[in-house]
Amino acid sequence: MPSAHLADRGVVRVSGEDAKTFLDNLVTCDLDRVSPQRARWGALLTPQGKILFDFIVFEAPAEIGGGYYLDVAKVFAPDLAKRLTFYKLRAKVTIEDRSDALAVAAGWEAPPPGQEAGLISEDPRLPEIGWRAIVAAEDAQEFATVPVEEYQARRIALGIPEGGRDFLFGDAFPHEALMDQLHGVDFDKGCYIGQEVVSRMQHRGTARTRIVPAIYEGGFAAEAGVEVVAGEKNLGKTGTGARGRGLLMIRLDRAADALAAGEPIRAGGIPVTLEKPAWVDFPFPGEAEASVRKA
Repeated sequence: MPSAHLADRGVVRVSGEDAKTFLDNLVTCDLDRVSPQRARWGALLTPQGKILFDFIVFEAPAEIGGGYYLDVAKVFAPDLAKRLTFYKLRAKVTIEDRSDALAVAAGWEAPPPGQEAGLISEDPRLPEIGWRAIVAAEDAQEFATVPVEEYQARRIALGIPEGGRDFLFGDAFPHEALMDQLHGVDFDKGCYIGQEVVSRMQHRGTARTRIVPAIYEGGFAAEAGVEVVAGEKNLGKTGTGARGRGLLMIRLDRAADALAAGEPIRAGGIPVTLEKPAWVDFPFPGEAEASVRKA
C-alpha cells in the first residue's frame, strides 16, 4: 500500500462549543457535510473572494475531544491560526496551531488504515487520489512507504491543484483554482466571507482563467512560475510539474484562440498539449475545434 508523509503540511485545530458555527460562517465548504468519516476541501477567502488559505477540514469524534482539524500548507499554518483568531470575537472557540504534534499523510491503491491510526478520510477532492490522514507526528514515518514525490506526481497527473504551489494565495479566485469542480465550494450553504463574489462568478460563468492539466512534449516539465505563451500572447503561468505532466494557470479564451489558429502552446519554451480531466464540466480550450474536425 503506497503512502507518503506530506511533511510540508501542517494542522490547525478549532475546538469549543461554537467551533462548527464559527467555521461555517467563514469558509467555503458546508460544515454539515463534514463528519468523522468524511473530510471536506475548503478555503478562507478575502471579502473580494480571493483565496487566503485552502485546507482539508477533518472532524474529530466526540470521544477523542471533538473539534475540527484543518490540513493546511505548513508554512501558512501560523498565519491561518492568527487570521481565525482575528474573527473569533466572542465565539467560544479555541484555535491552535498543532503542526508540531500532528502530521499529514496520504495513500492510494488500497483501503485506508483503521480509525485508530488518526483522522482518516477519502480525499474529498477526488476519490481517485486516495485517502488522507492526520496522525500523530511521531507516527508519521510509518506512512512514508514511498517518497513524497510519488504522491505529488499522482496529484499532478490527476489535475488537482494545491495552494501555494499551483496558485498564489491572495491572488486566485476559487473557480480559478478549480474549487468549484473539486467540491471545495458548497453553493447551497449560508453566507461566508467572499460568498457574493464567488456566487456571482458561478451564476454568470465569468471565470476566464483556470488551472488546466497539460502534457509536456519530450517527457520533461517546466519549473513552476514561468510563462505559458502561444505566439506573442501570454496565456498565464506554469504550476507544478512531474514526469512530463504539469498544471497551468491560463486564460481559457486565449488558449482557445491559439488552438483555433493552429498556434502551439508552450510552457517554459516546451510545447504542451492541454488535457481535459473527466471531472471537468466547464468549456475546455480546443473542444469546439475538435467538434468541428469530427463533423
